Amino acid sequence: MGTRQGWAFAGLLLAVLCWAGNALVARAFHDEIPPLSLAFWRWTLATCLLLPFVARSIWAHRATLRAAGWRLPVVAALGVSSYNSLLYTAAQSTEAINLTLVNTCLPLFTFIGGGLLLGEWPARRAWFGLSVAAGGLVYLISRGSWEAFANFAFKTGDLIMLAAVLVWALYTLSLRRWAGFLQVPPLTLLGVLMLLGTPLILPFYLVELSHVGGFAPSLTNLSVIAYTAIFASLVAYLSWNHGVKIVGAAKASMATYLMPVFTAILGWLLLGEGLQPFHWIGGGLIFAGLLLATRTTVRSAAR
Repeated sequence: MGTRQGWAFAGLLLAVLCWAGNALVARAFHDEIPPLSLAFWRWTLATCLLLPFVARSIWAHRATLRAAGWRLPVVAALGVSSYNSLLYTAAQSTEAINLTLVNTCLPLFTFIGGGLLLGEWPARRAWFGLSVAAGGLVYLISRGSWEAFANFAFKTGDLIMLAAVLVWALYTLSLRRWAGFLQVPPLTLLGVLMLLGTPLILPFYLVELSHVGGFAPSLTNLSVIAYTAIFASLVAYLSWNHGVKIVGAAKASMATYLMPVFTAILGWLLLGEGLQPFHWIGGGLIFAGLLLATRTTVRSAAR
C-alpha cells in the first residue's frame, strides 16, 4: 500500500471512529434531543463553523459548481440530509451497537453497487477479505457463542438504520461516479454540500418541533451537538470524502467493519465496559480482512 493510500485509509479509520462516537451519543441522548432536532442543529452549527473559511473559495469555483448541476443537490440530500436524520431516528428504538452492526452492511451494498453503477468489480482477493471481515463481525456479534448469535434480535430501528446504510452507499458511490464534476477543494465541496443539504432537513424538523417539541439548551445537550458538528461532520466527512477519492468507494466502505470494534472500545473508555477476548479476536479478524481487501486492485467491467 503506497503512502498516499495509507494516509487515505488512515483518514477513513478516523471517520469511522468519529461516527462510532456519533452512534453512541445519538443513543445515549435520544430522550433529551429529538432526532431531527439533532440533525438540523448539527448541520447548522457545522455550516456556520465552516462557511467563513470556504465562502471565498465557493465563489471562486462557482463556474465548476454550476457545471455540476443537479448532481450537487442529490449528493447533499443523500449524505447530509437523509443519512443522519435516519440514523438519529433509528437511535430512538435500538442500541448503539445495533446501529454500528447494521452499518456494516455498507461494504456489501457498495461492492455490488460499484459493480452495477461504476463497472468496478473488486478482485477475488477483495471478496475473500470481505468474507474474513464478515466472519470477524459474526464472531463479535455472537460474543464467541453461537447461542448468543442465534438469540440476537433486530428491532424497528434496525430496519430504519438499514435504509440509512443504503442511502450512505449511494452517497459514497455518487462521490466516486461524479468525481469529475466535483473537482473543487475538499473543504469547498463539503461547504457546498452543507449549504444545500441543511435546508432540506428544515421542513421535517419543523414538523417534529410542532408534534414532539425541541430540547432544553443545557451544557450537556449543546456539547453533544458540538461533537456531532465538529467531529462527526467536519472531521469525519472530510476524511471520508478524501478516502473515497483515493481508494474508491468499495474499498472505503470496508472501513465500516471496524465501527463495532470502535464502539466497543469507546464503551470501554467512556462507559467502563470491559473488553473481552471476543472483542480482540473479532476485531483482529475484521482488521485482517480489511488489510487484505484494501491491498487489491479493482477490475473494470468489459465495455
